[in-house]
Amino acid sequence: MGPQHVTPEAAAALAASDYVIAARKSDADGLLAIRRAVVEPFGLAIVAVDDPPRDRDDPADYPAAVAAWHAARVAAYASVLRARGGSAAFLVWGDPSLYDSSIRIVAALAAELGVDFEVIPGISAPQLLAARHRIVLHPVGAPVHVTTGRRLPEALASGQTNIVIMLLSRLPLDGLADWTIWWGANLGTPSEALVSGRVADVVPAIEAARAAAKEAAGWVMDLALLRAPEASS
Repeated sequence: MGPQHVTPEAAAALAASDYVIAARKSDADGLLAIRRAVVEPFGLAIVAVDDPPRDRDDPADYPAAVAAWHAARVAAYASVLRARGGSAAFLVWGDPSLYDSSIRIVAALAAELGVDFEVIPGISAPQLLAARHRIVLHPVGAPVHVTTGRRLPEALASGQTNIVIMLLSRLPLDGLADWTIWWGANLGTPSEALVSGRVADVVPAIEAARAAAKEAAGWVMDLALLRAPEASS
């Protein structure tokens, strides 16, 4: 999640790499600064590749829109790898197994170029959220449901009462006034922000903290654990 969370295994992989490929989402992409801080001890250059545009306004065919974006990323990265050769590393924000498509993209890239790749596990955002708030992600013997902000209504309709929400673009908390929320943004970075409490009591504090984190870093990535009153124990 930040330079301090690079594991010995990840450090060895970076030390064996020739450069890092990273998507550049804008001219002032604050996430590139975090990536530079991660690779600085290894003396690696970051090759920034302009990220292809993507329809983020809830397109009618969301899977098709994502597939097209992934294909465009594969083409852009393949061009770099063909030109530079060597061993490239991709830095994934958090854990590549949770709501991140880097593995899918790199697998397609490897198939196209006829090369191999390795995945190094990282510190996940839910793991760090739990540590920062000093909590367990679920009540005793109970499950935790992990989903996205886009699909929170589905989780609630299906009766889920203990939910980790990732990829938040807003706070869809209508009707959850008595639930408890543990929220965090930009975890592991200097602009990290944390808020917890009864939803009805802390929504203004979350909105203010989210705005402050975005102002400080130029970007914001947040997530939350939501728990119904009857699930607390």
